[in-house]
Amino acid sequence: MGVKILLDTDIGSDIDDAICLAYLLAHPHCELLGITTVSGEALKRAQLASALCKVAGKMVPIFPGCERPFLVDQRQTKVPQAAALVKWPHEEEFPTGQAIHFLQEVIHSQPGEITLLTIGPLTNIASLFTIDPDIPRLLKGLVMMCGVFTNRLAGAGPLEWNALLDPHATAIVYHHEVQIHRSVGLDVTRQVKMGAADVRSRFQTPMLRPVLDFAEVWFQHAESVTFHDPLAATTIFNDSICMFERGHVDVELTSTRLAGLTYWSPQIEHAHHEVALGVDVQCFFDEYFSVFK
Repeated sequence: MGVKILLDTDIGSDIDDAICLAYLLAHPHCELLGITTVSGEALKRAQLASALCKVAGKMVPIFPGCERPFLVDQRQTKVPQAAALVKWPHEEEFPTGQAIHFLQEVIHSQPGEITLLTIGPLTNIASLFTIDPDIPRLLKGLVMMCGVFTNRLAGAGPLEWNALLDPHATAIVYHHEVQIHRSVGLDVTRQVKMGAADVRSRFQTPMLRPVLDFAEVWFQHAESVTFHDPLAATTIFNDSICMFERGHVDVELTSTRLAGLTYWSPQIEHAHHEVALGVDVQCFFDEYFSVFK
């Protein structure tokens, strides 16, 4: 039986979103029920997702979502990797203004069966939870690439991009209780990296070829790829990759300079958040590349 997943993504900025989506599309046990995009130029992000779905030969519903944070200025206005779309067939138009309703409808239709995977700022998800407070209890799980929870890795944090882009949305999502609410933070994801030369060598399967073209845009200003979002995704299918610990997460909102900072309090009674505290790097890479033929 497949694992039912809804993906919320800001694909097109950092390359790891595309790397993550390729994994989900290639995974034999992933039933990807839909994709919503978030952050600036959500339509172009939907087009990038569509290009990967076409390569995979899968008809996945795609909905552009919220483009602006709740209360702060948008810091992610453009989609650099859209420059590579000329090389790959993709849908041009998508239903607008329907992303939140789509998520709501699908989750209500299959209560307790769907894992929501978020790999971008949380504006769509906070909107969903606010409009329909029943949604969190109807999810099987919520898995997020978000936050920083320890000081174990030098240079990781203190702020993480997804959390800080819409800090009020981040706070709303962490405030709601989900049966399984897991976060994979920057202090863990920064441990899974690959240099540009290795990416070019390994991303040669049909499903990864468009990702490599998107990555060439990324490599114009970076020398490596960090697998932030794919790490979060692989934990859904392989329990051996990350070690999680239960506790409570709070989000900083009072300080403008630190808005979106995540505070982790372990061993809190009745806490419902789980955060990744470690990663088996080789296990991750074995899992990730195992789905590509």
